[in-house]
This record gives sequence, structure tokens and C-alpha cells, in this order.
Amino acid sequence: MDARGAAAHRARLVAGLSGTVVEVGAGTGACFAHYPAQVTAVLAVEPDPYLRDLATKAATGAPVPVTVVAGTAECLPAEPGTFDAAVCSLVLCSVADPDAALAEIRRVLRPGGQLRFYEHVRSERRLVGLLEDAATPLWSRLAGGCHPNRDTAATIARGGFTITDLDRFGFAPAPLTPRTAHLLGRAELTAAGPGTP
Repeated sequence: MDARGAAAHRARLVAGLSGTVVEVGAGTGACFAHYPAQVTAVLAVEPDPYLRDLATKAATGAPVPVTVVAGTAECLPAEPGTFDAAVCSLVLCSVADPDAALAEIRRVLRPGGQLRFYEHVRSERRLVGLLEDAATPLWSRLAGGCHPNRDTAATIARGGFTITDLDRFGFAPAPLTPRTAHLLGRAELTAAGPGTP
């Protein structure tokens, strides 16, 4: 997956970040190597013990200080207003409640904080989108809760963020797999809060 382009996507995801960062659903720690030197600390939250162990090992070689902890997107182990930025890499498809996850991200960000996101999402092509809708109930059970039909950009906007940069593209993570819709972008806290037009 990384060799086919995901590593470059992750590098774009975190480029230009500075200060303190919370990475939500850190997985194996694949983003750690890409953080710029201006990042002073990363709190990497990962619920799965096996993935968390791999992330802890990856943190030892990161170019910035990374602390890996147990936790979920819906209940981040941090005080309000702690972080300058939040990073979500291929995680909002699989959280149980994306609205609750974004509310938590909003809670732990400082005023003016930003959200960086890299996610696969529902296709804009009608037939493909309908196929993703049909496949989601079974796929989510087989693939760790992954929902291939989520409209993550709309969820982010609904969660009190203003999307300031958005790149939508097709990406096939493995040979012989179809290209699926992906988003890579950034958003800022909306001062007035969730639900503000």
C-alpha cells in the first residue's frame, strides 16, 4: 500500500504541521516517519493492542517525540484544548460513531486548531456508490468496522469544522483491487460550533 502511493499521501497529510498533535487511530504508526521537525509532540491513540504494539515500536524511530497510548476516537485521553492539530489517517471509516469522534477531536483542539484527514469514502459515481452501500453491512463485519460508503467530508463539516483544502482522488491500495474514492485534506475549527452553516 505504501509503495503504491499511501506513503506519499501520508507525507502530504502531515506536511507543514507544527506544535502538538493528536493522531487518532494511529494503527501501526505509518504516519510517524513523516512528521516534520516543527512538531514538538505527538500523542498517538490506538485502541487495538496488536496495532498499538507495532506503533510503539515505530515511535522509537520517529523524527519527533511520539507517545502511544490506548484509547478510542470517541473518548480521547486528553484534556480540552490540548493540541494544535489532529490527524486522522484511514480511521474515520471504521470508528463506531464518526460524529462522536469529531466532537472529541473538536474538544481536544485549541482555538484555531486544525484537522488533517486522509480517508477512503463513498464513490460519487451512482452505481459504484450503490454497490458500496449494499456491501457495507457484510464488509464492516469482515473488515474491522470499515464502512466504504461514508461521506466523511460532510461529517467533518457537520462536526464543526470548515474544510479549507480537499483533494479527492481514486486509489487502489493493492494490486488487482479496484480504485476507490479517497480524500486528503485539512479543516479548521468553526468558531460558532457544530451545525453552523
